[in-house]
Amino acid sequence: MSNKVRIGIIGGGLMGREVASALSRWFVLDNFPVQAELFAVCDLAEKQREWFRAIPTVKLLTADHRELLASPEVDVVYVAVPHHLHEALYLDVLKAGKDLLAEKPFGIDLSAARSIAAAAKTSGRFVRCSSEFPFLPGPQQAYRIAREGKLGKVLEIHSGFHHSSDLDPTKPANWKRQVKTCGEIGVMGDLGMHAVHVPFRLGWNPKRVYAQLQKIYHERPDGKGGMAACDTWDNATLHTEIDLDGAEVPVRFEMKRLAPGETNTWFIEILGTDGGVRYSTKEPKTLWTFQRGKKQNWSRTDLGFHGPFPTITGGIFEPGFPDCFLQMWAAFLAERAGKLESRFGCVTPEEAVRSHELFAAALQSHREKRAIGLD
Repeated sequence: MSNKVRIGIIGGGLMGREVASALSRWFVLDNFPVQAELFAVCDLAEKQREWFRAIPTVKLLTADHRELLASPEVDVVYVAVPHHLHEALYLDVLKAGKDLLAEKPFGIDLSAARSIAAAAKTSGRFVRCSSEFPFLPGPQQAYRIAREGKLGKVLEIHSGFHHSSDLDPTKPANWKRQVKTCGEIGVMGDLGMHAVHVPFRLGWNPKRVYAQLQKIYHERPDGKGGMAACDTWDNATLHTEIDLDGAEVPVRFEMKRLAPGETNTWFIEILGTDGGVRYSTKEPKTLWTFQRGKKQNWSRTDLGFHGPFPTITGGIFEPGFPDCFLQMWAAFLAERAGKLESRFGCVTPEEAVRSHELFAAALQSHREKRAIGLD
């Protein structure tokens, strides 16, 4: 390996620790052109910072993100904080001359997303947004089949992300249940980027949306013996249309925190006149494909460990979330180094803004109970 890149993390919580895990396993990437290591971590909570002390490459632990950004040793910054903090911190990263891997949804609202994208363009820094699940082998195969036009005339697309943890009404409220910290878009900001990443990369950009949004629990325990108001959307179903080969094609996006039976499920289904493809992380090794014939049959393919970037792991084994997270980071650093080639890449600032345009239109659609056009 060559071309060492030192990473700084702002926000040492759940996703910050996943970054530490991925970078600690960087050697499993086979002949990867960039060497990456975690160098600095910033978090306001000492307990969170102390967790990273056991990582030998970490030389800077701080509660002040400005100290991290001032370090000449930091090349790339990953930021994983509540949505209302995105804009200010992302802009600080860019002003400091650092490249940025941002957590979704790229700002609390459309205005913030546009501000961040404009600053990225002005600064000339390399900026991408996080979305891990499309880097699993199944989504990669589905993307490739659709891109190569093997499905004939596309009839419909269904893409989404389902959780079920919020089915429990006694689950305490957190920042994702508050508009002031999560944003009015609610679950769309939390899960929406995962749902739109592959369709957007295929150039399938909605021109119209009709949204059905649900608030199921309006309050939850506040952890202090009382109840806290919960004013974000829990579930969102977006019925959209795209123009494809001179035809209007329906695309349905689903983002749900209350989906019975689903722990953490990403899925996509693309149906066409000559074939179809279907994948869900509920069956992480299984890809379903369909080819038109006299009999209507779906075929099951058992997938192995084949991500966009080769690893030392044998192809007969199955991947999980840590593996697609590592692949996402590999895609980010490969593209940063000009070595992504034809591989699938991370969400661009333009795609991130487009997602916010869709979500903003969805809010308007729900308020007005009508379909809203998108430019």
